[in-house]
This record gives sequence, C-alpha cells and structure tokens, in this order.
Amino acid sequence: MSDAIRAVILGIIEGVTEFLPVSSTGHLLLAERFFGLGEGAFWDSFTVLIQLGAILAIVGLYFKKLWDVAIGMFTGDAYARRFVIGVLVAFLPAVVVGLVAGKYIKSMLFNPWVVCFSLIVGGAILLWVDRLDLKPREHDATRFPLLMYLYIGIAQCVAMIPGVSRSGASIVAAMLLGADKRAAAEFSFFLAIPTMIGAFAYDFYKNRSEMTMDHMNIVAIGFVVSFITAIIVVKSFLEYVTRHGFVVFAWWRVIVGTLGLIALALGH
Repeated sequence: MSDAIRAVILGIIEGVTEFLPVSSTGHLLLAERFFGLGEGAFWDSFTVLIQLGAILAIVGLYFKKLWDVAIGMFTGDAYARRFVIGVLVAFLPAVVVGLVAGKYIKSMLFNPWVVCFSLIVGGAILLWVDRLDLKPREHDATRFPLLMYLYIGIAQCVAMIPGVSRSGASIVAAMLLGADKRAAAEFSFFLAIPTMIGAFAYDFYKNRSEMTMDHMNIVAIGFVVSFITAIIVVKSFLEYVTRHGFVVFAWWRVIVGTLGLIALALGH
C-alpha cells in the first residue's frame, strides 16, 4: 500500500472520529495494529499533525461565531471575554496533566488492549448518560458558568487514556453539569481548538528536523482529507444528536471494542 493511500485512509478515520464520542486516537491505534496502517515514528507524528485539518474544519464552520467572540474581546463584550477565559480555563488541566504525566501515559497505556477496554467502558457510560432524565439549564456553549468550564476541562483529561475520547469525556461532563446535547457537543468542538493546536505545535516542533519534503506532502494529503471529512461529519453529527442522542455512538464503541478484544485474544 502506498504512503498516499495510507494518508487518505488515516485522514478519513481522523476526520470521521475526531469530533464523535468514539475516540479518534483509539481508532487510529487499532487501524495501525490490525491493518498495518501508520506503523513507525513518522506515522505517529502524522496522526497528530493531521488533527489540525479537522480543527480548521471547526474554525470554518463556526467562523462567524468565533469572529464575533474575537471582536467582542476588544470591544468590551463581557460575554465574549468570559467565554475566552472559560475555554482557557477548560484547556489548562490538560496542559498540566500532559506535562506531568504525558510520557508515562504514552509509554504505559498506548496499546490496543487499553483502547478496546476503554471503548467498551466509554460506550456503557454514554448509554447510561443518554438514558438519564436530565434537565438542561445551559443552552449556549459560549455562556456556561466559569466553574462549569473548569470541570469540563478536568473531565477532558481522562481522554488522555487512548480509547476514552476527548469529545466524549467533555460532552458527558457538560451534560451532567446541565448543558443540553447540542451545547455540550458544540463546546467540545470549541475546546478542541486550543487542545489540538497545542498538540500539533508541540509535535511539529519536536520532530521538525526529521520532516522531509516527502513527509510534508504525505501530511498535506492527510490534512486535506481530514478537513473535508470533518466538515461533513460535524454538520451531520449536531443534527443527529439533537434529535436522537448518543445511543448509536455508544454501540459503535462497544462493538469495535469487543471485536478488537476478540481479535487480540486470537493473537492478531
């Protein structure tokens, strides 16, 4: 299989799974293990770098709202300033945990067994939350209370375990704290922007000396594919969860995790 085809397949996996509560990292690790996609140091960096494509899809889809917030920051809009502070507050716990425990987490937990168990447990939690008789109080992701932003950020740290899902952890936390499904999903998108840009910048800086022109061309392919795929998925996802909830994604996690465990038990 050529590197370009690998880049397209991994770009599709990233674009489809990054903003769904199913774990993009978990799916990429399983694709590497069971289908031989993306093995080696370059491909480890590749899966981080193409996340920027998915993030730019969010920037494009929410450009007007993000632009209004940016303008409001400099025109005295209290809500805009509080939202930016809220995103930073939610982002900081992941920074702290990543700096303190990032190497340990990657060396000890990045394996397919952990991914499969995490997928199943996360699916069960999604099913449980979806069936709760929650009474949403917050309907606008840009106007959550500051403490709520902090608690969502702390919950996001659990997603450093591969298979947990960053979006899933933040969505579940937001719903339990009083957000409706759409607002919870939208804030998970906004929180992804600094989280993924930070991961991209760190990985690119760390591996910049090893990036050849051929590598950059392969990253560009994955970047474009993840961008296009993410645009399609995000627009469809918001409409779907608003009407139907998260059951289908919960069962997706359980089925993928179970099939993965069976394959691992059989020695694949």
